[in-house]
Amino acid sequence: MGGFFGAVDSAQVINEIFFGTDYHSHLGTKSGGIVVWDKDRGYTREIHSIESVPFRSRFEHELGDFIGTSGIGCISDSDPQPLMVRSKLGLFALSTLGVINNPDELTQKVIDHGFGQFMAMSSGKINDTELVASLINTKDSLVDGIRFAQSVIDGSMTITALLDDGSLIAARDGKGRLPVLIGKRDTGYCMAFESFSYMKLGYESCYELGPGEIVKITADGIEVLSPAGKDMKICAFLWTYYGYPNSDYEGKNVETMRYKNGALMARKEIEQGALPDVDYVAGMPDSGIPHAIGYANESHLAFARPFIKYTPSWLRSFTPSQQSIRNQIAAMKQIPIPELIDGKKALLVDDSIVRGTQLRETVDFLYSFGAKEVHMRSACPPIMYSCKYLNFSVSASDMDLLARRTIQELEGDEGQKHLEEYADGTTERGKCMLKNICEKMGFDSLGYQSLDGMLEAIGIDKDKICTYCWTGKE
Repeated sequence: MGGFFGAVDSAQVINEIFFGTDYHSHLGTKSGGIVVWDKDRGYTREIHSIESVPFRSRFEHELGDFIGTSGIGCISDSDPQPLMVRSKLGLFALSTLGVINNPDELTQKVIDHGFGQFMAMSSGKINDTELVASLINTKDSLVDGIRFAQSVIDGSMTITALLDDGSLIAARDGKGRLPVLIGKRDTGYCMAFESFSYMKLGYESCYELGPGEIVKITADGIEVLSPAGKDMKICAFLWTYYGYPNSDYEGKNVETMRYKNGALMARKEIEQGALPDVDYVAGMPDSGIPHAIGYANESHLAFARPFIKYTPSWLRSFTPSQQSIRNQIAAMKQIPIPELIDGKKALLVDDSIVRGTQLRETVDFLYSFGAKEVHMRSACPPIMYSCKYLNFSVSASDMDLLARRTIQELEGDEGQKHLEEYADGTTERGKCMLKNICEKMGFDSLGYQSLDGMLEAIGIDKDKICTYCWTGKE
């Protein structure tokens, strides 16, 4: 994933860019960058690795070196950025957010157009932002170039730029899979992925870009350079998992969606007579907690926290490159409260179940502290496909996903023809998958939120939401 924050003002905006970008730290762990523009000094840029330390600690001691009335910052889980680009379209800074599934094809397209070379990494991979810049520069204007790049990229691409007159460009990806929001205050504007990021900086929301829309932002206002399209497919995981609780997307708040989602799960189980007899409901920290609160409130079961996530030294469980180390860190972060585990029957709610590795370890440690029963609920349906748009559930193979792997074990290739049936826990195949996962993972029961239930909780037109991870279709 990744995040971005930009600001343009009649006064200095270094602190705003620093804090606004830092508020996106939950979205990426690989690199962070800031570039600012001043009418006298031009551009100043710094990029740092944030794989082992937070964004803030990398940049706070350098704030005195930045001078500017406009700039952009980014948190990246991919390549270092923003990049400085000098071309026939002028000098500008560029930052991107998305996934390119056809880089070799696009690289050749640019080379065929007359662009001679790219700076390649040792693996031969090209920086995605550099590739996007090259695609943009095949056209005669920035807007035409952005639209062209987005049209030929298989995947998704949101683009932000800082021009050499101090203005900002924001271009939401063609299907609007990720948000681009604009805040306003008396002296200028900002743009961000997370709406909450500018609340504490004196801005209030004033505009949200539509799918494919491109705007120019100055201290004086917003100019639409290319209008929004009508076909939106915003990612559902913004609400269920990786969006920050305070944020709003398409007018729908993340935290309240999660409460509603948990309540709908509980209501369905009450209607089906499937509500388990447990001592309490608990949420998997952090994003599973509000789903669990909603479940507990609706079911009138107690809510408790039998383990707490320790984050002061390990901020994110997926920072290390090795999966085994990530799993170990995730396990080390969960600190139990034995008095709330020993002899207790617990129902855990998680935002999703992807591969299941860390979840199995959590269940094992609960039983090791004397848990009597552990029931599991997922706040979204069984994940059947690796994300090809935003890398949320990306895997080397769909068979790395717990649901798909279980289906293969149960029925081989034949089972892969019946994924929709397996995803429905009321069918025979669905019940069989749930039973098998329970036995494998050590759950006393397992339930998934239905696709319709999750979409109802989000509360916008379901045709505007991407459900690829569950259906294999946008």
